[in-house]
Amino acid sequence: MGSFTGPRKPMKERIRNFTPAWHTVNMGTGAISILFHIFPYGSKTQAMQIIALSFLILNFALFIIITTCAVTRYLWFRSLWSAMIQHPVQSLYLGSFPMGFATILTASVGILYEHFGFGGPKFLYALWVLWWLDVSVALIICFGQLHIMFTRHSHSIRAMTTVWLLPVVTLIVASSTGGVIAQSLQVLNPSDALRTLAACFVLVVTGLAIALMMLTIYLHRLIVYGLPEGITIFSAFLPLGPMGQGGYSILVMGQLFRELQPLQGNEVLLTDPTTAQIINVICFCAAFVLWSLATGWLILAVLALSETLLTTRIPFKITFWGMVFPNGVYAVLTIQLSIILNSPFFRVWGAIYSVFTLLIWLYATARTVPSVWDGEIFQAPCLEDQNLGGRMLRHAESK
Repeated sequence: MGSFTGPRKPMKERIRNFTPAWHTVNMGTGAISILFHIFPYGSKTQAMQIIALSFLILNFALFIIITTCAVTRYLWFRSLWSAMIQHPVQSLYLGSFPMGFATILTASVGILYEHFGFGGPKFLYALWVLWWLDVSVALIICFGQLHIMFTRHSHSIRAMTTVWLLPVVTLIVASSTGGVIAQSLQVLNPSDALRTLAACFVLVVTGLAIALMMLTIYLHRLIVYGLPEGITIFSAFLPLGPMGQGGYSILVMGQLFRELQPLQGNEVLLTDPTTAQIINVICFCAAFVLWSLATGWLILAVLALSETLLTTRIPFKITFWGMVFPNGVYAVLTIQLSIILNSPFFRVWGAIYSVFTLLIWLYATARTVPSVWDGEIFQAPCLEDQNLGGRMLRHAESK
């Protein structure tokens, strides 16, 4: 664990070891700001919204700092970009970048624009333009990273973890953010909202389809080879990400499609008033199925983590932050279901799980701050592999 009194790692060495996994801090902090905004109890109060706003401001500041450090790393050490891309695990965390930014956009719509009335239509359209930029980055990372996994990496089923999901979930997160923006946009311009909705459907269907394929492989890996080892056991919670965020996205889009009726045009199917109701019900059913799947994966993750903690002491690393966001979006979906169903069970469970997610965030923060101070947390596995390869090459040449 880091210390405020121990020797401190030089700044240049910290930047050199600054990995893409740091963007998971944005994802986790963004999830907390959204949870405070929609918390089932007291979310309408000014105090709760001010707390949500505080987390949004903190997340924006963290995004600027983390992005600046990441850009500086590849400007100072240009060869590290290639080393990072070639790494079969660290490169997958590139997906955390657009997802972290998407949480800022989502919270900005709900907290700044909707609750505090900040910026007006121009601000909303600025967020909409930024969302399209985020979608572009998400598409490049998703399909570009999958191509690199096919052609540049060496993977095996035994070594697989749910980190494989990270590039794919970028599409699902972008779709949910677009749905939230479109809900506000439909008051100003239903046509723009409908275009956004169509893009969101494509994104969420594509992302969920690939994610479910990967989760099938992961279940096979668990049955055949057992649990992941060490710090990678926390990746057992990552399936909550695509399930929770995908369910939330589909739920929002179903409601929005109903609100956009009646549509104008020559297509009988889409202009029929009953179509919107049917689509909304189908979306609700799909979201409920995804919530159920997420709950099943949650049970398996808790059992797996308990089994590991009984026999192993797990060190804290920056990748632990990847656990916050999936739990957060599972809580968001639960709360959203409680609103639609007016269900005390979902309302209470959503509140409990929101508090649990906040506790994870507080624990991660408490462990990160002293480690950042002394620099212990700045470790890049791609550099360790590079150094090991160099030592092996020099050893072979000496013979």
